[in-house]
Amino acid sequence: MATGVLRSFGVGASVARGALAWIRRDPKAAALRRTNFHGRTVTLAGGPALALGASVGAALGAPGVRVSAAAVTAGVVSGAVGLYDDIVGNQPAQKAVKGFAGHLGALREGQVTSGLVKIAGVGAAGLAASALVGSRRTGPLGRVTDVLLGAGVIAGLANVVNLFDLRPGRAIKAGAAVAAPLALGRGGGVAAGTLGAAAALLPDDLGEEIMLGDSGANALGALLGVALVSRTGVGGRLVALAGIAALTAASERVSFTRVIEDTPWLRRLDELGRRPTA
Repeated sequence: MATGVLRSFGVGASVARGALAWIRRDPKAAALRRTNFHGRTVTLAGGPALALGASVGAALGAPGVRVSAAAVTAGVVSGAVGLYDDIVGNQPAQKAVKGFAGHLGALREGQVTSGLVKIAGVGAAGLAASALVGSRRTGPLGRVTDVLLGAGVIAGLANVVNLFDLRPGRAIKAGAAVAAPLALGRGGGVAAGTLGAAAALLPDDLGEEIMLGDSGANALGALLGVALVSRTGVGGRLVALAGIAALTAASERVSFTRVIEDTPWLRRLDELGRRPTA
């Protein structure tokens, strides 16, 4: 079992590094350049590289065909719609629309924003992935409840990890805190493959060479959601969903960056390995 987990970790890492090198060599990679909070030019190539590496590693480590298909669905679709939002959402008209309410307001005026496409895509991917994982219960009401709870966990974690992607390495560190315990024991291959891809890209993220963007952060969170859903029943999913809802609600009222900066041990962990601020 430990060998399988290590193999998933290694494959996720190898595919992520290979994908990053391949994407950066592409002639169209210039469209992925962005300016980060330090004013440095970075590339969003880390996002699709993480999505691809984590999806492959997680699928390889899955305990069965259905969970493997769930991992590919969640990781690839979340990464793809996130990349669409990263690219199209950079346009001035799109950047002016903020938050879920803003995207719904734009829709009422006849404008389909890239953010709304991302929200719908991640939600659909979460529902499909949760349905693939399935339920241990036999009754129709119990099965439907399990699938809906699982969908909420997968899509919700995709959003929560994205909320942390405001400083180099922060989203990967947050994801690792969730992935590490899920990678232990039986059925840990999904989390291990995801963690391998994230760990392989962490040095470039901390060094401000890449950024994950919505593509990488959404894929990372969605795959962690699949790892959690595949190992828990209704109780575990309810607890996870409650925590996700609390963090999402808190993000509307407080700045996670401010909380981290005001908490010494969190600030030290957040800054660990990062380039010093000039």
